[in-house]
Amino acid sequence: SGQKVCYGDFKHSCYKIAYFQDLSRRVGFQEARQACEIDGGALLSLESEAEQQLIENMLQNLTKSGSGISDGDFWIGLWRSGDELTTTACPDLYKWADGSISPFRNWYTDEPSCGSEACVVMYHQPTANPGLGGPYLYQWNDDRCNMKH
Repeated sequence: SGQKVCYGDFKHSCYKIAYFQDLSRRVGFQEARQACEIDGGALLSLESEAEQQLIENMLQNLTKSGSGISDGDFWIGLWRSGDELTTTACPDLYKWADGSISPFRNWYTDEPSCGSEACVVMYHQPTANPGLGGPYLYQWNDDRCNMKH
């Protein structure tokens, strides 16, 4: 389930956001990706600062209307397979799951950290104390793909 919002002026005309305060309903990256595909969509690829801002506004409205704000990061469609044997810098290995080639990135300070973390979330941790990069809100972080978001 989730909230579907449509716009006529962005490349992705409709967005569906699923925000689960109930931890048992959260899923890993591949499960989220499959749920989007079953719905006829794809995990979000963000292609510009304007689209990033649109999504931030949607998330603010969604969490405001809920039963109180709680922490819960959102999967986006950026990931790396981990199969690459290359000298390419780690941040350059991340690709959009839907095949988009947008170079836009919004990494949090010191991210991506790589290693075993290969799937990307958009931070949504309003109750966390700010870190070196400020509040953990809407910047991107690589995480383990089996984490539940």
